[in-house]
Amino acid sequence: MRLQVKAHNGTVSEPVRAYAEKRFAKLGRRLHEQTLVDVTLSRERNPSIKDDHSAEAVVYTKGPNIVARESATTYEAAIDQLLEKLERQIERYRDKRTHEPRRARQREKLGGAGFEPAPESPAGPGEEAA
Repeated sequence: MRLQVKAHNGTVSEPVRAYAEKRFAKLGRRLHEQTLVDVTLSRERNPSIKDDHSAEAVVYTKGPNIVARESATTYEAAIDQLLEKLERQIERYRDKRTHEPRRARQREKLGGAGFEPAPESPAGPGEEAA
């Protein structure tokens, strides 16, 4: 997994960057090594917004891109919440890519057991039976 951590307006401090790299390393076990994960950190400059630290991640996969966004009072908390959301989405993505083709092959092998096609009428298609 290739990880890019960047800030929207400003720079990312080294402790926050190290924390993000450490936490996203866990996610790397579930992804292909060439998968790009783009993490963008931003901060709202409005004092009335309590959760002013935001983290957004885009995981570029072979199929659809996986996108998640979270806000919290600190970057570390936002990254933790973001990772929980991404883990759920990546598990669903992996299950669809691995389990669904297997289920389809299993249904083909069984020949559609439990599924009875509707009997065709003696008249041809588009004709009414007399």
